[in-house]
Amino acid sequence: MSAIATPVSSRYGFALGRGFVGSVLICVAAYIDGNRVLFYLGVALVVWGWVGLREANRRQLLIAIAVWAVPLVVCPPVLSQDLYIYLAQGDIAHAGLDPYTVGPSGLDSPLTAKVSTVWLNTPSPYGPLFILLMKSVVAVTGEHLVVAAAVTKVLMAVPLVLLCATLPALEKRLGGQNALWLGAANPIVLVHLVGGAHNDLVMISLLAAGTLLVLERRHTAGMVVVAFAAAIKVTAAIALPFLVWIWAARVGFGKAASVGAALVVAVFTACTFAAGVDLGWLKALGGNSLLTHWLSLPTGVGQLFGIIPAARVVGWALLGVTIIGLWWWSREGGPKAVAGAAWSLLATVLLSAVTMPWYFTWPLTLAAGFRFRPGVVAGVSVWLVLVNYPLGDTGLYNWWWVLLTAFAAVGVGYWVSRERT
Repeated sequence: MSAIATPVSSRYGFALGRGFVGSVLICVAAYIDGNRVLFYLGVALVVWGWVGLREANRRQLLIAIAVWAVPLVVCPPVLSQDLYIYLAQGDIAHAGLDPYTVGPSGLDSPLTAKVSTVWLNTPSPYGPLFILLMKSVVAVTGEHLVVAAAVTKVLMAVPLVLLCATLPALEKRLGGQNALWLGAANPIVLVHLVGGAHNDLVMISLLAAGTLLVLERRHTAGMVVVAFAAAIKVTAAIALPFLVWIWAARVGFGKAASVGAALVVAVFTACTFAAGVDLGWLKALGGNSLLTHWLSLPTGVGQLFGIIPAARVVGWALLGVTIIGLWWWSREGGPKAVAGAAWSLLATVLLSAVTMPWYFTWPLTLAAGFRFRPGVVAGVSVWLVLVNYPLGDTGLYNWWWVLLTAFAAVGVGYWVSRERT
């Protein structure tokens, strides 16, 4: 027995250590202006450690996630500078201005000074609950940039605990096998969402928890939790009509839809009043459309043929048709409705006007609960971590870099597909 256990324990220990060293190197790189050699060496070690944990048990994965996450929480933001936009929006709200009409340029403050010039005149597209969170951070920290940034990084990372608590139960409900490994230990979650301090982690954690509650027949609580997720970032609202099908199997569609809608309105009303804002986030949703990343299929096609506005209109139309079709396909409820929500979130990522690499965590959160061969998902996840430069600039238009990182990602995908399941 010990002769078998010792090699397994050693493999786990080496994988855990590789990932930790990798996280530390990423942290160090962030402190020295995004040193690329250290950063990508760190990412490589994290990926190597992650693949080595494919057969780890739940306890081992939880330990690894915690150990790897700590250096990524205490370092400056990596792969994105959105953290400083969050701080600016919180400062604007705390100053009594409307973050849905006033961009960072409208307030002269230490917390608006580090916002990229691209976003200086862009109002917030985030929901009222997120504005309330950031407004509260500024109320506590004042305009001390380093302190406010540190508090925000911790605040954005804490929901990882909820995600780790939810995914195993979601996997049990959906018949999966690798949910914790694929949906929480994944480098796209740890490096992008934890290291980059994105509010997407708050959203997807609440989305996963709410979906689980609905599957467990705690429908009212589940709809409320997903409504809170949408009050962080409205993308989560896409899942709500799919969850209605699950509830409808118990009480009928009319009652599930009407009560569900009332709950969502109540949550948004409460969050809106608490944050002291209005519904201005609705008109600010397209604020990032000035970016032209080809990860968005309509934008990529539009760039190729010089018709970006027209291509984006077609993309929105296709997205609407796709979501409606998937919603009707999901009408039997149960796991099929969750699958429909996951596919709809993926369609949203691909067909929206702007797509960021970490947006792929939206569908991944729900999809991780299902059973499938994860090689392709693992490879794509790694590529999405590599394609941005350490400080957040995109490498999508450096074709040598795109090909090099794609080659590395294919290797990881093949490696994972060859591992024992």
